[in-house]
Amino acid sequence: MRAKAKYAVIYRHREQYPVSVMCRFFSVSRSGYYGFVKRMNRPEKDAALAETIRQQQDKCFHTYGYRRMWQWLKGSKGIYHNPKTILRVMKKYGLLAEIRRHRKWQQMGGNCTNTRIFSTGTFTPKHQTANG
Repeated sequence: MRAKAKYAVIYRHREQYPVSVMCRFFSVSRSGYYGFVKRMNRPEKDAALAETIRQQQDKCFHTYGYRRMWQWLKGSKGIYHNPKTILRVMKKYGLLAEIRRHRKWQQMGGNCTNTRIFSTGTFTPKHQTANG
């Protein structure tokens, strides 16, 4: 269990049990807990950047990865961050690109063919041989 989750449990039950006993039980330091309490009401420093990224992801149908998002932020918005920072923010807020995969050839009836289907429902091969 992450320390942040442990601190949240301690904070939730701070009225019923002593903080020092709960910190010993969860094997976390009291100073870490009080640091967590101090940071609780502070706004996230990445919230504005995440909102900008979210708006662009909505416009581009979640196709921008972190590299392309970094280039877009740098080029059109004038926002300069390390690409790893963009990756971390996109992971944290669930804004990573949806990966699109190419479809492979499908094998039908034992041979792999590349045929064209016309609206009449007839099948014609892409290249015809000399025999027919």
